[in-house]
Amino acid sequence: MATDSDIHGQINALVAEEKRLRGLREAGDIDPSEEQARLHDIEVQLDRCWDLLRQRDALRHNDGDPDQAALRPATEVEGYLQ
Repeated sequence: MATDSDIHGQINALVAEEKRLRGLREAGDIDPSEEQARLHDIEVQLDRCWDLLRQRDALRHNDGDPDQAALRPATEVEGYLQ
């Protein structure tokens, strides 16, 4: 089971990848459409990570076991209303 630290590490890695992709596009080393597709995938992964952290916090604050939180499918997380 992932810990909060593990999840934050994954978030940091995804943000670094996002920055790297933007740099590649600015340098002309990647097609803008490819960059956008890959960025979309990263955004979905980030949303899922943040959702997992929120689940863990909610369980913790309600005397539950944060390790019972589960990574939800992208279709579910992306369907939330803001």
